[in-house]
Amino acid sequence: MNKLTNKEEEIMHILWKLKKAFVKEVLAEITEESLHYNTVSTIIRNLEEKGYVGHEAFGKTHRYYPLVPIEVYRKQFMNTATKKFFDNSYKNMVSFFAKEEKISAAELREILEIIEKKEK
Repeated sequence: MNKLTNKEEEIMHILWKLKKAFVKEVLAEITEESLHYNTVSTIIRNLEEKGYVGHEAFGKTHRYYPLVPIEVYRKQFMNTATKKFFDNSYKNMVSFFAKEEKISAAELREILEIIEKKEK
């Protein structure tokens, strides 16, 4: 699976949310900065070339939809981040978030409950 640029990832999040969309609908969802229609269209076509997006043709226009589910992308992203930044250790990753105060003790207890339920 090819790595996505920040803009490509932003567009994918919009397509995951909308499920199917024309370029103008994607453009309407972009809030951070104003991008030109042609720029968004090019990004979507790049995503299509990378295998992340498919389309349905309606005359000269296309409606795009994600081919890669967000769960698959999330798993790949987290595996890569864990390898690169945490020596392939999920313990190191979780302790990083605890030290940065991004996860609470209550949330950690919830995670432990999930793990314990899976072990049964």
